[in-house]
Amino acid sequence: MNLLEALFLGVLQGLTEFLPISSSAHLRIAGALLPSGEDPGAAFTAITQIGTEAAVVVFFWRDIVRIIGQWFRSLSGKVPRSDPDARMGWLIILGSIPIVVLGLLFQDDIETVLRSLWVVAIMLIVFGVLLGIADYVGAKKRRLNDLTYPHGVAYGFAQALALVPGVSRSGGTITMGLFLGYERAAAARYAFLLAIPAVFGSGFYQLFKHGGDAQQYFTLGETFAATGIAFVVALGVIAFFMNWISRRSFLPFVIYRVLLGVVIIVLLTTGVIPAL
Repeated sequence: MNLLEALFLGVLQGLTEFLPISSSAHLRIAGALLPSGEDPGAAFTAITQIGTEAAVVVFFWRDIVRIIGQWFRSLSGKVPRSDPDARMGWLIILGSIPIVVLGLLFQDDIETVLRSLWVVAIMLIVFGVLLGIADYVGAKKRRLNDLTYPHGVAYGFAQALALVPGVSRSGGTITMGLFLGYERAAAARYAFLLAIPAVFGSGFYQLFKHGGDAQQYFTLGETFAATGIAFVVALGVIAFFMNWISRRSFLPFVIYRVLLGVVIIVLLTTGVIPAL
């Protein structure tokens, strides 16, 4: 039963990681509704995200290789630091600092009190509304080449908010990008690239920290199985999402987030599921 639950959660992780609906919230909610009723835990979530982030590496492989190559060449002076790909390398490094610092400072809260389903429900609604407002008022004129260092830091703080389940890593960073006037596709692309260091860092840190078990409930083998299936599912989701936002708004995701948050509040209020 544990393996089946882990595989189900892996599929759910792959489906929700890159959509602006919060994968950590969905894993937290699903854990409460599965037969075991167990919270899969922050560690399980972080490790399975390695699989979904590996899908980002595969999907954006050419971009990543080009960015890394130009960044290293800029260090030796072979290309100017103003080169767009070299700048992107610096922007990703700069934007990754907030989530590393805040993740270490508030690690205990992230793994305990912030996993309350009350927090999850409220964050789903609040940040769903913010995404809708940003999508409506954003100018959507700026492209990735227009990205500045202050904007990179702002993206970084938005990504750090995703340490709270319900915010959504992609949703938070895309919302910030839209408020700053970036095109939907540009905001999403930078959000995906920015997540690579943070997700791999968090996932491997949790893997090292917990040794044989990702969390007391799931074994390392079950977690690896979930991570593998999350990778496969995520590849298809990235392709779908990048195609979607090039032609459509985020309104369906906004509506879904708000409705899901309301449903969770009703379930909590009626005592169907516990908050922790």
